[in-house]
Amino acid sequence: MNARKPVDRKELQGRVARHGNTETIHNPEPDYHRPLLEIPPEARQRMLKRLAFLYGEETATEWLPELERILKVYYAHKPRRLVEREKTLVPEERFTEKDIILITYGDLVRKEGESPLKTLVRLCDTMLSGGNTVHVLPFFPSSSDRGFSIIDFEVVDPNLGSWEDIEELDTRVQLMFDAVFNHVSSKSRYFQEFLNGDRYFKDLFISYRSPDELTPEQRERIRRPRTSDILTEFQSIDGPVHVWTTFSPDQVDLNFKNPETLIRILDVLLMYIRRGADVLRLDAVTYLWTELGTSCASLEETHEIIKLFRDAVDLVAPGVALITETNVPHEENISYFGNGNDEAHMVYNFALPPLVLHTFYTEDATALSEWAEGLETPSKTTHLFNFLDSHDGFGVMGVKDILPQEAIDEMIRKAEEHGGMISYRTDREGGESPYEINITLFSALNREDNGEDMDLQVKRLLAARNISLVLQGVPGAYLLGLIGKRNDVEAVLTTESKRAINRTVLDYDLLVRSYEDPENKLYRIRELGGLVLIRKQHRAFHPNGPQKVLKLSPNVFTVSRTSPEGDEHILTLTNVANRVSEIEVPLDEVGIRDTRWYDLVRGREWSAEGSKLLIRLEPYDVLWLKPVSERHKDPVS
Repeated sequence: MNARKPVDRKELQGRVARHGNTETIHNPEPDYHRPLLEIPPEARQRMLKRLAFLYGEETATEWLPELERILKVYYAHKPRRLVEREKTLVPEERFTEKDIILITYGDLVRKEGESPLKTLVRLCDTMLSGGNTVHVLPFFPSSSDRGFSIIDFEVVDPNLGSWEDIEELDTRVQLMFDAVFNHVSSKSRYFQEFLNGDRYFKDLFISYRSPDELTPEQRERIRRPRTSDILTEFQSIDGPVHVWTTFSPDQVDLNFKNPETLIRILDVLLMYIRRGADVLRLDAVTYLWTELGTSCASLEETHEIIKLFRDAVDLVAPGVALITETNVPHEENISYFGNGNDEAHMVYNFALPPLVLHTFYTEDATALSEWAEGLETPSKTTHLFNFLDSHDGFGVMGVKDILPQEAIDEMIRKAEEHGGMISYRTDREGGESPYEINITLFSALNREDNGEDMDLQVKRLLAARNISLVLQGVPGAYLLGLIGKRNDVEAVLTTESKRAINRTVLDYDLLVRSYEDPENKLYRIRELGGLVLIRKQHRAFHPNGPQKVLKLSPNVFTVSRTSPEGDEHILTLTNVANRVSEIEVPLDEVGIRDTRWYDLVRGREWSAEGSKLLIRLEPYDVLWLKPVSERHKDPVS
């Protein structure tokens, strides 16, 4: 990386504000009166090399001009203001302490007489002012899997709204789009034309004339998160055909061994950026490339495709970030960072949700602290996405190599006691292994039958959420977990889908009334919004701000954060136990000798005795302590 002149902090924050604004919609028509995109020779050679790795040199040379063409077409749609804004982009400031990502379906909140996406715009104007990025889960026409079996990549589902609604949302917040490129719906035009025998579509899918073309040995090696057969039979114009379906019979895998598939998909990715995507979530990319005789998961070719996506984005839209969703063991998961500059900007931190569950079930932060102590990313432009809950559930693969199997089994047992359900995958021995716990965050933490006071239950929820806010990285929250929704067992019975337990559709007016009612649980959860606002005001929570984990007590998760400039320090303490915890904090370990500390959360001051801070935490207390000597830099409230 070229040496860069040091940037004044005030100027840097000004740049961040400019980059953090929205309205990234492109011109509807390309402007070919302007000079076309100039692709530097080194970028061209890099992309050619990636294509050659995937398809061989001859095919790579044949397809590179088409790749360059779609990049030039994209660039011709780009407004001049975006081109100018990108000239001052600081890659290390793409994500800052101000970033928090809200995850929601486009129709998770409904208001009578209004399209769901318009209601989401309304929600951003009222209740969701704390977050700056909204991840709208797939909002395209779909035939199953709550949007993840996409019929048409280029159309907004009319049941949700329109592209105009997406553009309106883009004026409020940054947007994360789902790039579901592993598969398409069996009802999609792509697949229907394949069944019709259209030669332009015949190699877009992985198909066999007989299921016996896959040997038992090959089948045994395949790793996937489902128990259904890997091949699904369809009737085509030429008779029965058996097609590769990693996730379900309705979700047909695309064949990336065909370079035309890759080019088509890259064109869709660029279209998403034109339509306002600031972040692209690469869904289920673990299984992008299929190679018989291997696990068909996280193959070198898969990484090379993601790197090609990154090459394209860096070239024409450097302000856009790629995030990989790979529910696999932690070390495999973070391999999607590549060398820190050539693959994903962010990866889903799949180890965090089950580790937090384990921590609160055992009331012991030891495993969480030991894991967090070793966390690192390969560069200052790569970050962990610290989500606690999602539309799916709590994956257990992320802690496979972190927690002992007995601890994972105990966590699963406790979650079932809390009303959770378990989804399974086929393991290498041909049996079934737990893959995911389907449960809401609030229910996972709080049993309905234990008679606990609601204030204590809410406090436990906030303590758990706090862990994602203080860890180095970018925090995220699923809307239903954010508001403390309980398990929806009725939805599971109605849909016969375990994941429906955490996908309840809410009424907007009722939600707003609950938010404003002091007697309602949601009103008490509003305290989380205060934590988010405090976080956004302090550079110590910047994703590049160093962190130090202090193992002072099994009951207390303690992390010290420092601003990238080294001029701000915040000591965070989270009591993970339903009991009072009294701890001593050696100031030498913190690295700050100040004797007076101020709690940003409660507004209380603490004084050290000698070289130690003596702290008393009530059950599930959260403290963010800052040296009083540094408070003159705090923003005026």
